Amino acid sequence: MEALEGAVRFFRDTCLRDTIRRHLYLILIALTVCGSLVKEFCPLPDSYLNNKRNVLNVYFVKLAWGWTLCLLLPFIAATNFSLTRNIKEVLRRMTSLLVGTAVWYTCTQFFLFIENLTGNCYNSTALEVVLEQGSRRECLIGGGFWHGFDISGHSFLLPYCVLLIVEETTVLHDLKLDRNRKIDVLISVLFVFLGILSLIFIWMYLCTALYFHEVDQKLFGTAFGLLGWYGTYKSWYTLPYSPGLPPKNTVVNRKSKHYKQ
Repeated sequence: MEALEGAVRFFRDTCLRDTIRRHLYLILIALTVCGSLVKEFCPLPDSYLNNKRNVLNVYFVKLAWGWTLCLLLPFIAATNFSLTRNIKEVLRRMTSLLVGTAVWYTCTQFFLFIENLTGNCYNSTALEVVLEQGSRRECLIGGGFWHGFDISGHSFLLPYCVLLIVEETTVLHDLKLDRNRKIDVLISVLFVFLGILSLIFIWMYLCTALYFHEVDQKLFGTAFGLLGWYGTYKSWYTLPYSPGLPPKNTVVNRKSKHYKQ
């Protein structure tokens, strides 16, 4: 139990520090820009990290949104109920994950549309002979290689997931955890796993910048991720008719209002 509490303190006092949280989007942009410059001007030698079959890529990055949903769903339910004791409010906040899923699906489908619109079918990765295939799907079925403007899905999804996790876990600043309460132990475990998941995502996001895609493809991907986060948590969720932002400690707020009266 002490190890769990230590892990919670570590992630809360580092990853959720106000300075880091407010500037996280700038840190993410810097990672992709610096990594892309290294790839362009001083490419790193091949390693396990640029093997698309590496464990982190296969079991975490390709399932990034699934992992994020599986951990954030119970975390949002437990923390929001602990702070509000309002089932309707909990259900309303959980719809933010439906919004996130819609953002993820819409963006990935749009990326495929752009790649299909701008690409051609070739006989190999050498891009020498153009084949007569009307779409990416037909090209791949026919054994060809489709080359178009491939906006980086990893550069979109990984920062998007990290920003969502950080936004939702900030409730721990207002929630005092008690090791003797089962729900608080559950929250602590979920928070630690979300912290570990975020570190994996940031690391693989940097690896994407260092080894894969062109600079503009990564920048477009990152821009879509940041816009998805900003358009929801910094814009729409501040309005009354929305999933809303993570709650503050309503007990503390009520006491404060009573004291002022």
